[in-house]
Amino acid sequence: MNAQLKDVQTILPMQVSQLPEVLVVERRAYEFPWTDTILKDCLKAGYSAWVLADSDGVLIGHALMSMAVDEAHVLNLCVDPSQQRRGLGLKLLNHLMTIARAANASIVLLEVRKSNKAALRLYESVGFQRIGVRKAYYPAKDGREDALALGFAIRWAPTPPAVARNSPGR
Repeated sequence: MNAQLKDVQTILPMQVSQLPEVLVVERRAYEFPWTDTILKDCLKAGYSAWVLADSDGVLIGHALMSMAVDEAHVLNLCVDPSQQRRGLGLKLLNHLMTIARAANASIVLLEVRKSNKAALRLYESVGFQRIGVRKAYYPAKDGREDALALGFAIRWAPTPPAVARNSPGR
C-alpha cells in the first residue's frame, strides 16, 4: 500500500515560495538551468506555471507555458532525473495541453535540444511535428546547440450530433 501511495503525484500552480525547490530540480536536470530571475519573471508575467509534487509534497517536476492570442508555447518542462522514465513528463505535458485546449489555442509550440532524444520521443509520441530548426539556440559546452522547433495543431472538430436511436422510418 505504501508503494502505491508514493506513486501519487499532484500538479499544482507554481508559487514564488517554491522557487528554491524548483531550482533544485532544474539544476539536477539541466547543464544550463533556468535562473531564479527567469522563473520569477515568468510568474510575474502570468505564464501558466505548474509544479509536480509526490505524495510527500516533494517537488519532482515543473512546467511553464506562455499563451498569446491563439498560440501556446511550452517554455520549460522538467522532471527530476531520479524520477524520469515514469511517465511524469507526459503527465505534465498533458496538463499543459489541456490548458491550451481550454484557452482555445490553435497550436502549441516548443523548442527542444537536438541532442535531447528522450524529450523528442515524448513530444513526437503525442503528435508534435518538426516545423523548423533554430540555429545556435541553446548554450552548450562547446558553444551553442541547435533547437528543433516543434508544433502541435489543435483541431477543434465539432461534436457530432446525437443520432436518434428510434427515428421514424429507420
